[in-house]
Amino acid sequence: MIGPGTAAPDFDAPTSKGANLKLSSLRGKSVILYFYPKAFTSGCAMETRTFGKMYSELSAQGVEVVGVSVDDAEKQTAFAADCHAEFPLVADTSKTIAKSYGVLGTFQVAKRVTFYIDPQGTVSEVVESMLPGPHTEKAVKKYLESTRKPT
Repeated sequence: MIGPGTAAPDFDAPTSKGANLKLSSLRGKSVILYFYPKAFTSGCAMETRTFGKMYSELSAQGVEVVGVSVDDAEKQTAFAADCHAEFPLVADTSKTIAKSYGVLGTFQVAKRVTFYIDPQGTVSEVVESMLPGPHTEKAVKKYLESTRKPT
């Protein structure tokens, strides 16, 4: 698996938005690139819904969110709608993106790993956990904690 200080491998792949996404087109913005095993499973839905709830706040901070799994574009589109994800979910059916990041698991699905990519396209942090919570909690700490008002 690639680590901090590594240039994030570029890709150009279909998404839930009906168009391809080229990762390098997001240069100049921070990117949360999260890999998840399978659409419509409980942990993946929880993670995607949580990123979906945070997306407007993240976007206001100049942060883009991109989800990736080996599911096809049609399934990603349905999953994005089900999870209210306004950000793109990438269809990595060839598994080349997961392989380039070193996250393709033994069952030929992506491991749950999140890469925090800086505006220059370099991985700054990596979160690897089977549980979805640590992935979204890191996003809050990294980008939102200082902007949220205490309750």
